[in-house]
Amino acid sequence: MNQRWFALLATGLLGATNVFAAGIEVALDATTKDPGSGKIDYQLANNGATTIHVLRWQTPVDGVTTDLFRVTRDGEEVAYTGPMYKRVEPRAEDYIELKPGERISAEVDLSAYYDMRSGGQFEVSYARDASAVVREASLATKGGVAAGVAAFDLARGTADVYVDAAPEPLDMSIDALGPSPLAATNSFVSCNNTRQSQLATARNSSVTYANNSKAYLTAGTTGSRYTWWFGSYTSSRYSTVRSHFTNIASALSSQPYTFNCSCTDSGTYAYVYPTQPYKVYLCGAFWSAPNTGTDSRAGTLIHETSHFNVVAGTDDWAYGQTAAHNLAVSNPTRAVDNADNHEYFAENNPARN
Repeated sequence: MNQRWFALLATGLLGATNVFAAGIEVALDATTKDPGSGKIDYQLANNGATTIHVLRWQTPVDGVTTDLFRVTRDGEEVAYTGPMYKRVEPRAEDYIELKPGERISAEVDLSAYYDMRSGGQFEVSYARDASAVVREASLATKGGVAAGVAAFDLARGTADVYVDAAPEPLDMSIDALGPSPLAATNSFVSCNNTRQSQLATARNSSVTYANNSKAYLTAGTTGSRYTWWFGSYTSSRYSTVRSHFTNIASALSSQPYTFNCSCTDSGTYAYVYPTQPYKVYLCGAFWSAPNTGTDSRAGTLIHETSHFNVVAGTDDWAYGQTAAHNLAVSNPTRAVDNADNHEYFAENNPARN
């Protein structure tokens, strides 16, 4: 059977008398009931002695809403084509409680989220760390207990999946259809007049944010504003962030955007499909956000624009200011690839130099 189990153990002191110890096992297995489909069975089991809490959207139990897996063919990574969500900071209801001996599972149709049209043999791994998935691991990291946490890594192990080739779709890209003039227009789907006005205002404010960020980086400034959100300076990472904001500013100020207001999820600000610029789906949390400031509507448009592959191709490694800053400290490379870090750098609230 093409199944591999990986025991991942961590022990960390969370307080003077509270010791966290858990054994986590992750299994990825190519499904046998639909060969050639690209489907896998995912399982995460708590084999430890204490209860853990798993952040549901960092697993596929409710579907895939971010780039959860690393999928390669002949050593080359294939593109993720599924949605990328900007969410609120995790709430109690966003976690799944797993008592000792319990597990969660899901069937994942990888071909619905990754470009596997060429067919053939693919290698798949779960591309999430424990600190992003398990609340207790995150608390251990925040508490400064690094010993053992490095081994508590859910991004281990692989499954081999065979996928049948699919016919090529019609090429409806701009390159195929011929050039068209750029225009910073707004079109709307399921948006009432009030929301259309709010979106137009938010987009104008996002252009101001993007241009301010671009000017900061073009000037070569390396103050606390940069290091707080993107970590220690290296010329290569700085150059990457600068190119990101050059592209973000250009997109927001010159491209036709389509805004879809049909999503009502209160735990989500917005989402996009990275391969479908410049379509943005706005959700419940977006409308309760301020136009500018922390986690604002304007900042959300920065966040979502950064996800488009033609702009910056960012991922969602962490959500919220605290998690984004911690990511900049612990893993600057991922901070440079994280959409929320771009948003908070642009919003610059509280202001840093």
